[in-house]
Amino acid sequence: MTDSPEPGQYVRNASFLESCEERIAYKFRSKSLLVAALTHASGAQHRLASNERLEFLGDAILGAVVCEILFNNYPEYLEGELTKVKSVVVSRQTCAKVSQALGLEEFLILGKGMTSHPSVPPSLLSDVFESLVAAMYLDGGDAAARAFIKRHIGPEIELAAGGEHGDNFKSQLQQLAQRQYGSTPTYQLLDEKGPDHSKCFKISAQIGRDRYQPAWGRNKKEAEQRAARNALSEISGEIAPFPSEETP
Repeated sequence: MTDSPEPGQYVRNASFLESCEERIAYKFRSKSLLVAALTHASGAQHRLASNERLEFLGDAILGAVVCEILFNNYPEYLEGELTKVKSVVVSRQTCAKVSQALGLEEFLILGKGMTSHPSVPPSLLSDVFESLVAAMYLDGGDAAARAFIKRHIGPEIELAAGGEHGDNFKSQLQQLAQRQYGSTPTYQLLDEKGPDHSKCFKISAQIGRDRYQPAWGRNKKEAEQRAARNALSEISGEIAPFPSEETP
């Protein structure tokens, strides 16, 4: 969390902005857009200088991109099912979760009253994610915003869609293991890569002495689901869908 700046302070503070750009893996041509996206109303000189307008635009862009992904990737889903998945994926909770994973609270520009709080409210973390989506869209076009959304919201779509359609592979593997082998699967963390704010995890499923092909995930939950899916495929004689050498 950063105190409210003097006018133009963060435009001049190149290292601050560069650190944020590294974190989000996008370099802005217009640094003022990045500053605006990071500026909460409490830290702005006036409301129009805050990220509220960008949040408004980012919310619409996020919703449109998620709808398109769901429409194209899940052709068997009915409208009601698509709506339920979308509501989870674009929720404030999910956006806040992604912002927290990226460590964006370090870059928020807040007023002095807000910086006295021990933690950043989830609503602010959600707002800054949507604001960054809009800022990238205005700075780099549709492709830039879309790439950012797919990179960070894509895994959330998989998790939400899997839960909606009952594709809980860990649950399926547990039922199969108990029915056929009288055992419960365990999951081993084999490797992890990346900085603390954006780690990937390599996990394998094991039933008794049989260990199945591991899988990478952007978080442990995703890696375990993918490892379970690999195990189910191997047990049924199919090719594991998540190659262990491919990081997400």
